[in-house]
Amino acid sequence: MSGPMALPPREDGVDGLAGRRRPSWALPDRAPESGPAPRRRRPSWARGDPEPAAAPRARPAPCPHAPGCGVRPGGHRPGLRAARADDPVDALAAELAEDVGAAVHPYEVAAVLESQGMTGERIQEEYGHRDLFSLADALYRRVPRSHPEPPLPPDPWRPDHAKCALRGLLFALPGAAYLLAAGAWGDAGPHGLIAAALVSWAWSQALSHRAYVRLVTGRHEAARALLRGAPPGVACAALTGLAVAGPGSAAVFAAGQSCYLAAAGVLLVLGHERRLAVALLPVVAGAAVLPWWDPPAVLGLGLPVLTVLLTAGAAGLALRAALATAPAAGAVPHLVRSLPYGLFGLAAGTLATAAGLKDPYAVIVLTLSMGPAEWLLYRFRGLAVAALRASTTPLGFRLRAARALGLCVAAYLASLAVGIPVTGTAPGPLLALGAALWTALLLQAFGVAWPSAALCLGAAAVATALPRLSDLPASTAQLVGCTAAALALLGAAVRHLGSPTAHS
Repeated sequence: MSGPMALPPREDGVDGLAGRRRPSWALPDRAPESGPAPRRRRPSWARGDPEPAAAPRARPAPCPHAPGCGVRPGGHRPGLRAARADDPVDALAAELAEDVGAAVHPYEVAAVLESQGMTGERIQEEYGHRDLFSLADALYRRVPRSHPEPPLPPDPWRPDHAKCALRGLLFALPGAAYLLAAGAWGDAGPHGLIAAALVSWAWSQALSHRAYVRLVTGRHEAARALLRGAPPGVACAALTGLAVAGPGSAAVFAAGQSCYLAAAGVLLVLGHERRLAVALLPVVAGAAVLPWWDPPAVLGLGLPVLTVLLTAGAAGLALRAALATAPAAGAVPHLVRSLPYGLFGLAAGTLATAAGLKDPYAVIVLTLSMGPAEWLLYRFRGLAVAALRASTTPLGFRLRAARALGLCVAAYLASLAVGIPVTGTAPGPLLALGAALWTALLLQAFGVAWPSAALCLGAAAVATALPRLSDLPASTAQLVGCTAAALALLGAAVRHLGSPTAHS
């Protein structure tokens, strides 16, 4: 907050800022109700057995210590004493228990008494105290504190379950196009497609980060960033596929793949997941009938082309609508800020490709788990905010944050483990890869981009280079590299995200 903000009191007497009930003397004046005033019920602490009427007690001598006789000579406040049925101060405390119990200082009780029209003569003659503040202090000491707890605010990071599930499907459904067009790219085609996909993933990660940063300023600025960054990314990826696969159908397919990935990134950043799902319907429908019918080559290639055209058209409409909004002034981030996100995209794509070369089903399980992964990223943020409210020391918050991190990592690994019995995938390399990627995504969500990118690049280097430099199997190399990266990333997450300032 840059300055004070006036909060008008609510009609029910609840302070909107602190959540503490306002005493009755601070409420707006109300018209008196007809009929006799209801008799207040005496609280349990002020009840006592009736005693015989006692002789009028002498007026006590003034207390020589702190005002209001509230402190003993030793400096300790006396505890609550038992109520007496014949004590007028106890009777007054029972009558004003609601307002006195909510007070945080005897001066508030003095304000209540003053609003009741309590005069000095009445205080001295009826209650035996020298002044208003002495009586207020006595009432404050006799009534237990009853401050109501403020209501818990809603979770600002509550995830959208349907949206996260849909986004998880959107990562996996494009694979149907490869089933329809299988065999159309020749022997060198897969290498060209993989190279083009790696460039697209790296470019899309960097561009998406830049667009999300600009989205804070406004949709117009985010659309401008996407419009300027997407075409060069398509060109770079398509040229990479052409350079690796050579001229032919594989290069054409790589160009279409690059165009789809760029358009899909635009739709995801601008929040049009449903439009992207509609654009994927042709390839999904075509792949659904493959177990019973082998479509002709024209249809097998035509459906992916139709999906690319629909996705590009939907992205164009989304950009036009966003560009039509009013521009807003804001600082333009430097391009270097998005570089570690692009490097992470390259590392993640390399790790996924290395896993898919030996076990294609591992990639399917990994892509389907992106929905739970995104949901758990939101969930960790919500748990961290709750831990911040419940903690009273930095160490206590760090322990709660570490517990939330462990729960979220375990939940994500459980979502991966569900697909292992179905696909027969080796559990060790897949779980290590999943732990490394999810923790890196979490760190990047909090702006810790360079450590996560560097560790994932190191894991990718180990997974790809170690089998070529030694007799170690590729799965073992991936297990070694991803396990080391996952442990280092978890340590970095505990260190960075265990600080309260990371969640402010």
